[in-house]
Amino acid sequence: MAYTPRRPTSGKERAEALFRAATTKADEAPKPKTNPIPQGKEMVSLRIDRDVLEHFQDDGPGWQERINAALRKAAGLE
Repeated sequence: MAYTPRRPTSGKERAEALFRAATTKADEAPKPKTNPIPQGKEMVSLRIDRDVLEHFQDDGPGWQERINAALRKAAGLE
């Protein structure tokens, strides 16, 4: 098997390589998929009446989501 150099060795080969690089369109790398940034949750400290908190906690786990849903409804965001 014959050895083929990786780089052009003669002046003509170097010129052809430069010309080819300048005139051919490089393959564009595929653009990474951009996922829409989800609206994140913000950690806050909120003082609410104990009876209101107990009302939402009485139904068990998920009480924070229920409070959030009630606030969204009250704010007219749903």
